[in-house]
Amino acid sequence: MSVAFTRVDPVADGPLLHEWVTAERAVFWQMQGASLADVVAAYAEIDASPHHDAFLGRVEGEPVFLTERYDPAADPVGQVLEVELGDVGMHLLVGPPTAPVPGFTLAVMRTVLAWLFDDPVVHRVVVEPDAANTAIHRLNARAGFVVHGEVELPTKRALLSTCTRDQFLASLR
Repeated sequence: MSVAFTRVDPVADGPLLHEWVTAERAVFWQMQGASLADVVAAYAEIDASPHHDAFLGRVEGEPVFLTERYDPAADPVGQVLEVELGDVGMHLLVGPPTAPVPGFTLAVMRTVLAWLFDDPVVHRVVVEPDAANTAIHRLNARAGFVVHGEVELPTKRALLSTCTRDQFLASLR
């Protein structure tokens, strides 16, 4: 699988992102009622932030997932987590499949984690999915994440989890 990460262009990628984040399957992305202008504005804000980046993951040139990386110290999660040097936050949304491929979402998750850990500064990846999103909790566990517990964030009750480089590598065995 050939994967490339390209920085999100809020205007050019806005229609695709709008389709993905407002779909019923993306309910935990919390943008169900967002207009195209809302999505463009949200990603323009991310694009302008020195603490948050968004990327489209392209497989064989086609955009198939969205990932965001962020500085947990500059995010509300930093209020409920003892942020360590080398921490990076991650969000991941796989676009709707044209034809379901068993194991594809786990392969995407592992690709994103490998990409994040390719940066020698990154020691640990932080995630805070909605506590009700049991599907992503199972996926996170398979990728090496360790649950720290449920926490209250401004927009949700989240399941705070982290994954070190060694935990990720152990999950591949």
